[in-house]
Amino acid sequence: MSIAEEVKFDNPHLRKNNEPVYDEITAENLEVIGEIPSDVEGNFLRVGPNPYYVPDEAKYHIFDGDGMIHGVHLKDGKATYRNRFIDSPGLREEREKGGWIYPGLNMFGEYIARGEMPGNKNTGNTAMVHHQGQLFAMMEGGTPYRISLPELTTEGEHDFKGTLTHNFTAHPKVDAKTGEMMTFGYGITPPFLTYSVVGVDGTAGHTTEIEIPKPVMMHDCAITENYTIFPDLPLVFDLEKMMSGGGLVNWDPQNGCRIGIVPRLGDDTSIRWFEIEESFLFHVANAWEEGDEVVFQACRSNRGGIETSEDTQVQDQLGQLHEWRFNMGTGDVISKPIDRQYYCDFPRIHDELVGHKNRYTYAARFRVQDMPVFDGEMKYDNETGEIQVHQFGDGRESGEAVFAPRINAKSEDDGYVICFVYDENLGTSECQIIDALRFEDEPVARIKIPQRVPHGFHASWVPASHS
Repeated sequence: MSIAEEVKFDNPHLRKNNEPVYDEITAENLEVIGEIPSDVEGNFLRVGPNPYYVPDEAKYHIFDGDGMIHGVHLKDGKATYRNRFIDSPGLREEREKGGWIYPGLNMFGEYIARGEMPGNKNTGNTAMVHHQGQLFAMMEGGTPYRISLPELTTEGEHDFKGTLTHNFTAHPKVDAKTGEMMTFGYGITPPFLTYSVVGVDGTAGHTTEIEIPKPVMMHDCAITENYTIFPDLPLVFDLEKMMSGGGLVNWDPQNGCRIGIVPRLGDDTSIRWFEIEESFLFHVANAWEEGDEVVFQACRSNRGGIETSEDTQVQDQLGQLHEWRFNMGTGDVISKPIDRQYYCDFPRIHDELVGHKNRYTYAARFRVQDMPVFDGEMKYDNETGEIQVHQFGDGRESGEAVFAPRINAKSEDDGYVICFVYDENLGTSECQIIDALRFEDEPVARIKIPQRVPHGFHASWVPASHS
């Protein structure tokens, strides 16, 4: 299907603010309601799926789309907007052909059933990480792409000087204190999990296989000062179900629910597994150590969010902030909800504190409906338990927000929370800057974006001092 046909889609993942945009533009000196603070400079970035060609609309999965990065570059109180497709080899092939080549996830079963192995289109559409002066865009089935700043040019796939031997998660974790980046890849063949540590020299100097019982979707991980943490949960890849027309994954409680904690440079012989209640988590907030305990915070749901059945309620698939404490001495586990009031996801903290104790967590709040959307941002205080909510207003939808510290910040939350906001009434998008110290107040700046920014996945903040 050609983009030139200007097709209007019926698939909810391709309609309204999920509808793709195709123009790549650069717009300077954007209109601003309010004032862009002079003490914040850098790049606010958001990546997501934006299909150039849709092979089968009815079977389109939101994970399928080509990656597109939307960026707002802040400097001297002014803003420049850019959006660029991630120039993957697969997208280049399809553009040269003038039509789709790579099937979507929901088409894999029919290929496998007839003895064909569908090609892997490394879209880079899920998340970004900045490590050792380089921005990477990633999906969890391929190799990261190097992206230039602020131009957002795709510079090619990156295998860390030939040392990367496995697919790369969308959620590596960078320890700002050591400069190391912890990453992993999962697959459908044993041992199902491979773990690596990328050092300050830009190579994966430590790589080890970790054996788990079944192939599971392991979307995120966590780190502490001394450990890396892996969730082995019941969202299991089910090839038989897929070949019979079912989904890619299946909820399998018999897989069990457990959390693996391995020393940073450990291996399969040194990992410890802790059983937890039946649950799922897509996204980690943070983890840290307190004495003998490893504290682990994430958005916990009752079921996996991409697996559905007739008895699955919408609320079962939505996350709420939750904390587990794993005692490395006794083996005891304490599991407790942080908040029962709000459903949320995309938890973020001050990036410099990843793996170390943080006070504040920011997350996108769900408005619960058949197709849940984010209608506000939350700020949670680990010391007081207070939750503040920044509400965008009727008909406005947000996504993942990031924390951008103020230049010469005086405290952990001395800075700004930045996100894209879509107004469904007007069909327009803004980049909003919220003062984290006055979180429930009106944004200090609403930057008008000259084209609609579709909903996406993950966001990133790269301060000017790092780019």
